[in-house]
Order: sequence, then structure tokens, then C-alpha cells
Amino acid sequence: MYRFKPNVLTLFLMRRFFASFLLVLLTVGGVIFAVTFVERLSSNPDALSTLMDAWIRLLEYIPMFLPLAVFMGTLVAFYNLTKSSELIIISGAGLSPFQIAKPFLVGAFMVGVIASTIVNPYSVKLTTSKLTNHQLKLIDNAIWLRETTDDRYLTARAMGMHIAKNHDIIFNDIMILIQDENFKLKERISAKSAQLSNNGFNVEKAEIIGADGIAQKGNRNIETKLTPQTVLDRYLQPDQISFWNLPAFIKKMDAIGVSTRGHLVQFWTLLFLPLTMMAMTVLGIAFSQTKQRRNYSFGVKFSLGILTCFGLYFLVNLFNALGNTGALPPLIAIIAPQIIIITGACTFITSFDTI
Repeated sequence: MYRFKPNVLTLFLMRRFFASFLLVLLTVGGVIFAVTFVERLSSNPDALSTLMDAWIRLLEYIPMFLPLAVFMGTLVAFYNLTKSSELIIISGAGLSPFQIAKPFLVGAFMVGVIASTIVNPYSVKLTTSKLTNHQLKLIDNAIWLRETTDDRYLTARAMGMHIAKNHDIIFNDIMILIQDENFKLKERISAKSAQLSNNGFNVEKAEIIGADGIAQKGNRNIETKLTPQTVLDRYLQPDQISFWNLPAFIKKMDAIGVSTRGHLVQFWTLLFLPLTMMAMTVLGIAFSQTKQRRNYSFGVKFSLGILTCFGLYFLVNLFNALGNTGALPPLIAIIAPQIIIITGACTFITSFDTI
């Protein structure tokens, strides 16, 4: 049975890549974490809560700067190899730039897989555990719920919400209208708050107006098929759903006729994140090409590379917007920028290597 066993050179280059990548990741992540910690210190009761808040915010920023970290890590790794003349020795052994790039590409692929399958679900779990209406996609700045059964219509409107420790949803400033099958009003229930659990709505200290127009105060339990999870499914944005849950979520939303273009873009983005990391690695290798053994112009290449990354960030966002609006199929919108990056970088590496 064939087993893949990397040679010493492959392991050496992968160690160099991961060392440089982690250095860049920790540096950028540390700066973001420190700034976020100071910014959120005044809005949290203690330092421990602030640390957790800053950690959650950092995880939200990771998808934005991870491709840049891979690109910068590749540049740093090649710079160190060139500075120590190790890259010259490796090239002198007859290895082409593409052969040297293989360990870097494997490392970048591993980074993408870990980010999609482990970091993303962990980040989503943390961010949705303290979800508020400020993080949801609302309609008219309010939360609207509607349920239709054979004998009634239930419509609810709330101005805010948060998730309780037992995972129930607490709605603020809520109004619930219950109508019969002929749309005749049966009850109007208003309250400062209402709790939705798997057993239905529990409304305390509510103002209840019946079909006769008489108002009274009291508590009300309303049976409904709505659950905290179905409410979140309706209002969660694509980046608030785990990579592992997206396929089933998209299938469920398609079944009820809800547009899933944004969720498809998010799914394909996460699925092809390893390809994105590999594309940024190839781009980093292209910017690292040099014929100089000394006076390696790292600063100039690094600056040009950063500017190029910002341009590519605009390109990727443009294609994502086209995918979200339906101008392009979501799969094409995600793959096209990566193909453009890889093709352009490989063309430059091939041209440079034959000079």
C-alpha cells in the first residue's frame, strides 16, 4: 500500500512557511485583539468579559485578514530563505520555483481546511451564543414573525431580542396579533418582553385586548410551532451559520421559497477557502522571485504586494456582490477571482524563471 511520506526538504520548507505564517498571524491578530480590548473595555462589566468579547471580535475578523496573512507569510518565508542563501542552494539543486512551491501550497491548503472546518464553526458558536437584534438582518428595523395554521394567523412584531442562558429568545417591546381564518382579530397582546421557548410564547404583565375591544392585564401562554431555532434560521445572516450547517440550511430555505444566494456564496467561499489560500501563496511566490543574492528588495516587494492584495480584495468583493445579486452564479463568483490570481501569478513565475 502506497503511503505519502514527505522528504526532508519538503518538511523543511513547510516548517519555514508555517513559522512565517504564524508570526504574521500572531502579529496582526495581536494588534487587532489589543485595539478591540481597549475599545470594548468601557462597555463590559469586568476585564474577563472584555477579553472574551475581544476574542469573539478577533474570530470575526479572521476571514478578512487570513488570506493577507498567508500572502505575507509566504513573502517573509522566501525572504528569509533568500537572505540565508538557502533558496539559492535549493534552486542550485535543480528545483524549479513550482517544485519549491509545493510544500507552501500544501501548507496553505491545510490552513484553509482548518479555517473552514474548525475555526468557522467555533467562531459561529461563540458569536451566536450572545446574539442580539443588532447582529440580525431586520425588516423595517424590527423583528417580524408570522405563523399560519388551519384556524388562525399569528403575527408578532418586536423591537429587540437577545438569547437567554437556556437558549430561549427574549423579545423586547413585542406586539402579537392573533386572527381567525377569516382574518378577524381575536386578540392583541402587547408587553415589554416575551419569552419564546420550544413550548411557545410566555408573555407576562401583558396588555390583552380581545375581540370585544376590552383591555385587561395578565399573563398569556401562546402555543406555536415557532421555536428559537426557526426564528434564528429566518434572521441569521450567512456568516452566522456554521460551514457544516449551511448545506442543510440552504436546502430547508429552498424548500420554503426563501432566496439563498447569499448563503450559497458563503458556502462556496468556505468550501473553496483552501483554494483561496493556495492562490495567495502562489501570488506571494510570484512577488518573491528575484535574481539577486544580496540587497534583496524586500521592502519594495512587500509594499507592492500589499497594494496588490488591496486591489484583489476589491476584485473578490466585486465578484461576491455579483454572486449575491444573481448577476453571476455563486460558484462562478467564488472561483473566478482565484483562477485569475493563480493564472496571473503562474504566468509571471514562468516568465521570470525563463529570463
